[in-house]
Amino acid sequence: MKIIYKPAITFTVFAIVATMASCKKDFLTPKPLSFYTPENTFNTPEGLQSVLIACERNMRYEWFGDGAPIITQNIFSEVAIEGTTDKSGPAQNLNLQITPTAQLNHVDFNRIGWYWYEGYKGIKYANTVISYIDQPKWKSDEEKNAVLGAAYFHRAYRYYMLTNEFGDVPTVMKEVTKPRLDFFSVKREVILQQMKKDLEFAEQWVPVKADGGEVTKGAVSHLLTKVNLALGLFDDAITSAGHVINDGVHALMTTRFGTDAGDASKNVIWDLHRPFNKAAASNTEALMLVIDRDGFIDNGDFSGGGSTMRQAVPFWISNINTPAGNKGTSDALKKTQPLIDWDQATDYGRGIGRCRGTWYSTHTIWTDPGDFRHAPGTWMRMEDLVYNNYTIKSDPFYGKPLQLYTSGGGLLCKDTIRSWYDWPHYKLYIPDNENSRPNGGHTDWYVYRLAETYLLRAEAYYWKGENDLAAEDINKVRTRAGCQPVTGADVNIGAILDERARELYYEEPRKVELTRISYLFAQTGKTAYNGKTYNMANFSKDNFFYDRIMEKNNFYNKGVKTNHGDEYTMSPYHVLWPIPQGAINSNVEGIINQNEGYDGFQNNVAPLTEIPTE
Repeated sequence: MKIIYKPAITFTVFAIVATMASCKKDFLTPKPLSFYTPENTFNTPEGLQSVLIACERNMRYEWFGDGAPIITQNIFSEVAIEGTTDKSGPAQNLNLQITPTAQLNHVDFNRIGWYWYEGYKGIKYANTVISYIDQPKWKSDEEKNAVLGAAYFHRAYRYYMLTNEFGDVPTVMKEVTKPRLDFFSVKREVILQQMKKDLEFAEQWVPVKADGGEVTKGAVSHLLTKVNLALGLFDDAITSAGHVINDGVHALMTTRFGTDAGDASKNVIWDLHRPFNKAAASNTEALMLVIDRDGFIDNGDFSGGGSTMRQAVPFWISNINTPAGNKGTSDALKKTQPLIDWDQATDYGRGIGRCRGTWYSTHTIWTDPGDFRHAPGTWMRMEDLVYNNYTIKSDPFYGKPLQLYTSGGGLLCKDTIRSWYDWPHYKLYIPDNENSRPNGGHTDWYVYRLAETYLLRAEAYYWKGENDLAAEDINKVRTRAGCQPVTGADVNIGAILDERARELYYEEPRKVELTRISYLFAQTGKTAYNGKTYNMANFSKDNFFYDRIMEKNNFYNKGVKTNHGDEYTMSPYHVLWPIPQGAINSNVEGIINQNEGYDGFQNNVAPLTEIPTE
């Protein structure tokens, strides 16, 4: 792994002034016009705060833009698949396409490489703050430790993700000022133990409340809960989750609030996910946000906002005919095409079906008819759309609901993978004031919120065998959503994962959480609800991750093929992603291990059991 740190500074600019009339030596002496070095850039609280802003910006990219990285998390799970069917390249045949030398960081393929390279970039920013923390003149230890704690959070966030994506990975714990080519993989649990220590420090100092996008005490405790779970420290996880749940500041939102509170056709779940409500002072559920607003200017790798309606809404504008045989739908906008009677593109977005929900996430888990999260107007079904192609107004089905089959059983949708599935409108609908075709505009987005904290504590209780207490925490989330409560007899890891899928779709890094849980089954030997036990010796050949996906994902487990001919496949070794080969090849003075199942695994050496002091 070749890591070259380029601090966010401008280096010395020299001016050499000479004239035909004068040759004085001082004219030839370089004179600095500006002199910014780490020592005099990061020697103020404001300088280090600016680096924390870079951490926050780096974090935001996970949920935003075309082919957002969060989609890769979803398609390596049971909740979604890559729905682009008009070309080869998207991550569908994972057995063929996911290799260390493949394209691993492109919107038309997958974003595995993004998590690797951007993960270490976030670590770089955090390490800059940590390395220079003693340079500024601080008003108090409290001010200094709050900044240091925020940096620890950002570093721990990246390492938590990396260790549940790639397993054993190299560590960088301080600023690197020159190229390094001598990294070695460090055991996953060793890294997580250090992150636990850092987060326990941060939990003491980071403020309870902060401006939108900044690190809060609740966010630190929430991440600490995840790390405690990953380490199998279930009592510690219960304690750290309780620090958030019982802090007297945070609470689940149970009553209507915010911009659409007066709309009786909506509910509190709708309110929770409105763009302007996420960072509202009245929202006591938000723990950590990334911030994105209309008029926002960014020099990063995305523009145009979240693009949620483009990424995760079906490609309903094409492939769907009326029973009379006419093209049934149009993405025309009322503001540019007065003949359109139903402007569905503005209301629902111009989706391309890239993040395509599975039958499990769109149907199987929705068993409670009272669930607000699946209520009409909150959740969209294809039959809620109408044939709106303004060029076929004489068609007898114009203006009537879409239908999948003719009365005789003929299929009316030419591509049901990409163009026909239900979706969570309440979460994906973001008004778009910028793009000519509505894709999903600028919005704040949840990194962590209290609903997940309850589900994390429920999981900790489950691992301890305290299922009645687990049920109590699950029911906090369920009853807020209008569902019937569950009992301790209903609780297993499947029930917890189902509730996470209902509550956290397109928010949580689903692959990361499935892998973390799979490690725990292998480490504890606890019998899963499928009757199987697992072990670490066989982790990449037989694991809960793969069994869960094969059980629930109706694409990877049935040999489904796209219209283009690509088959959906997955293997047990996908529980861990491949380390990008470029990172391994450039690390000529060390050894970064490759994960089992991928070429290069045969060259591995024993991972380090201590973090190098560097």
